[in-house]
Amino acid sequence: MKIYWRILSYARPFRQFVGPYFFTSLLASLFGLLNLSLIQPLLNVLFDEKSQAIITEPPVPRFEGVYLTDLFHYYFSQAALNYGKFGALQFVCCTIIVSVLLANIFRYFSVRIIETFKAHTVAKLRQAVFDNAVGLSLSFFSNERKGDLISRITTDVQEVESSVGRGFSALFKELFLLIFMFITLFLFSVKLTLFTLIIIPLSGVLIGSLAKKLKESASEVQQRLSNIISLLDETFGGIRVVKGFNAEHFITKRFIAENQGYRRSVLSMVYRQEMAPPLSEFMGISVVAGILLYGGSMVLSEQSELSAADFVTYIVIFSQVLRPAKEISNAVGGIQRGIASGERILQLIDAPIAVTDGPNAQTLTTFSHEIAIKNVWFEYEAGTPVLQDISFKIPKGQTVALVGSSGGGKSTIADLIPRFYDPTQGQILIDNTDLRALTTASLRGLMGIVTQESILFNDSIFNNISFGSNATEAQVMAAAKIANAHDFIEEQPEGYHTVIGDRGTKLSGGQRQRLSIARAILRNPPILILDEATSALDTESEKLVQEALTNLMKNRTTLVIAHRLSTIQHADQILVINNGQIVERGTHAELLELNEGFYRKLSLLQT
Repeated sequence: MKIYWRILSYARPFRQFVGPYFFTSLLASLFGLLNLSLIQPLLNVLFDEKSQAIITEPPVPRFEGVYLTDLFHYYFSQAALNYGKFGALQFVCCTIIVSVLLANIFRYFSVRIIETFKAHTVAKLRQAVFDNAVGLSLSFFSNERKGDLISRITTDVQEVESSVGRGFSALFKELFLLIFMFITLFLFSVKLTLFTLIIIPLSGVLIGSLAKKLKESASEVQQRLSNIISLLDETFGGIRVVKGFNAEHFITKRFIAENQGYRRSVLSMVYRQEMAPPLSEFMGISVVAGILLYGGSMVLSEQSELSAADFVTYIVIFSQVLRPAKEISNAVGGIQRGIASGERILQLIDAPIAVTDGPNAQTLTTFSHEIAIKNVWFEYEAGTPVLQDISFKIPKGQTVALVGSSGGGKSTIADLIPRFYDPTQGQILIDNTDLRALTTASLRGLMGIVTQESILFNDSIFNNISFGSNATEAQVMAAAKIANAHDFIEEQPEGYHTVIGDRGTKLSGGQRQRLSIARAILRNPPILILDEATSALDTESEKLVQEALTNLMKNRTTLVIAHRLSTIQHADQILVINNGQIVERGTHAELLELNEGFYRKLSLLQT
């Protein structure tokens, strides 16, 4: 239950919900129980042969004990005394109508409060999950399936929403109703009510034994559902590959396996969850039958203090005890499902953020000297170094290029500079200040990044270029012209306001990359990181964009990662990376002079 109470902590402040819900639930339960209690005087009026007892005038009730009951009987007797049995019948019927009306009014407001409570709690919980997930480092997302993360923020949170509502309702309204009913039953007959209490411990034992297994089943259901969402995300995101390789049958078989696994898990959970209510109801009806036999025999033999009308009213009230008891048992099952989902949500909330700002982190406002990488080692997984003792400098205004075979560690170096990761050993300094002593927001605010993959959003071209800024249309157009994107944008149906589809699927690869370059140009940062920025462009576009980038890189500090050596010939320094180490360094001309050099071999392969 620790998880459940932690989830409820997102409902704070509690006072705006607990007080009003307590009040409305209390009154709804009282008036609901009053409706049942009115059966006794109604039966007395209609069938009691000793009706003369009704018309004796009772004393005015005092505000003590069961005041409401005494007050009702006082006015009931007054009506019978003044207007006869028909007048008493009218009084009871009017009281029932008013009582039912008030019970439903307070029940309506209690439902409104609980729904507001659920919406408030779940909104704060979902926001907390999202905020923490967005703040996690890239290493976390490298190890998690995107579909599983989406499932936690959507379906798991939705399950918690249902659980919170059921638990809150069971804790107050149903529990109140159950307590009031048993108080009323004790007022009718202590002996019979003690006999009925046998149902509670038996139900508790059965429900408790089912709850543990239900939680395990619920965890499996949520995991199966996240697998389905992951598969859907991968399938629709890579639908071109699925169709291109005639893999529809293969992917369908995978979906069938996951879907059937989910079906089996859901059925297993539902079978267990639905077992508790019928068991509770069966035991309750068995007790009702026992009461009928035991109490009825006493009434018939005139050995009981209850009249026939009292006994019928007692049976009716006790039969209603089963409903709140059933709701509470259902709530226990729902809470177990919510706890299973809550565990998955809290795992995401509690996931450690690998890259954080220090308590005294400085804000970096300008870049004036150099970036220095000193003896840097890095491991994604313990024991497997990706970078080994990397050292180099990028003076302000110069361009340093990284080349080498795939998987050598070039992109990892580019990820360390904006501090997407922290080095395992060594330091990265900017103007002689360790990156870990700076705020990540201010550090990344000085950088423009264009990655190998064009990251675009299902939004307009304008919003994709101005992403993260408040740029004007003129500024966006100027950036697009530099990136050689303006002409093709103008040809779109709605120009800069054309929506480009999920991940920019309505555009060609070259067009998507030019929008990414325009986004970096608009930011106009002092430091540029270009990770295969021209890899998706055709020859003509690459030439035009390369010229634009060359102009853009003047007086800027640039780190370029390239496989096409023709794009980095004018770099101030070229570093050749192989197996996580710098094996050569120099200018393009210097590296070509090395007869057995790695760079020379790459150049010959490409030419």
